[in-house]
Amino acid sequence: MNRLIDLYMTALKAMMGLLLAGMVVLVFGNVVMRYLFDSGISVSDELARWFFVWMVFLGAVVGIREHKHLGLDTVVRMLPPAGRKICFLASHGLMIFAAVLLVKGSWQQTLINLKVSAPATGLSMGLFYGTGIVFGVSAILLLARELVLFMTGRLTEADLVGVRESEEH
Repeated sequence: MNRLIDLYMTALKAMMGLLLAGMVVLVFGNVVMRYLFDSGISVSDELARWFFVWMVFLGAVVGIREHKHLGLDTVVRMLPPAGRKICFLASHGLMIFAAVLLVKGSWQQTLINLKVSAPATGLSMGLFYGTGIVFGVSAILLLARELVLFMTGRLTEADLVGVRESEEH
């Protein structure tokens, strides 16, 4: 299972790299075109915005997997093991609930906008709203897996604190 998740994370990171490269090429190319030729590529702004949104949502999935999200762990670290366990269960339950709401709303928006064309590219706006579905489903699966590991006793005390220390400290 870990190997499959690692492969998925590698694919997401590669896609994020491609999206970032695409953003750089589109925005830089458009700046050069406007400065030198007094014209521009009409689709570049829209595509760069879409690439950015996709990159952020995919990065959030990677952040969940690697525990790189922002968090406040001062109180949790001071709690006894039972308190840490309660906080772990509560935080994961709330995150799964929020992800379910995001998937539900994104699904509805995707269906509503499936036949709506983007102004510059003409692509379906459903692709734009699909980012929430990809993020939400991925987050739910990753968080549910951690809950299963917790319930089966395969997490250490350190795993109960969801934030990892920065490597700079």
